[in-house]
Amino acid sequence: MSRSPLRTVLIVLAAAALVVALVAQTPRPLPLALPLECLKGDCPLLQGTPRTAGMRSGFVRLKPGETVGWHTTGQNEESLVILRGEGEALIDGQPRLTLIAPAFAYIPPATRHNVSNTGKTLLEYVYVVAPAPAK
Repeated sequence: MSRSPLRTVLIVLAAAALVVALVAQTPRPLPLALPLECLKGDCPLLQGTPRTAGMRSGFVRLKPGETVGWHTTGQNEESLVILRGEGEALIDGQPRLTLIAPAFAYIPPATRHNVSNTGKTLLEYVYVVAPAPAK
């Protein structure tokens, strides 16, 4: 059984109206300030919608010799703001990045990487992950 063109148009318009209604109900992100307190290794700060439009962030504390473990940025780009200590970012196919506070590091989308504490004191940093524009 085939649908009439009018019925198809009505279904598409109804679906579009539903999407617009759902977007209108999503609260707009608001400014905020958070303390950088973390009693464990990785403490989320921002976790995407509804607090942000897609950005995520966290505060990491690594003891000497610890690592965050290998992971990928997926379709996101990531920045690291090194607040205290020293370490390195290991990035597939790239030379090691030395991280000595205060420092900043950028990790492109679709990049497998790991961060390790190579120093004798705590390594503390904030990471910010945001969706990269589609190519």
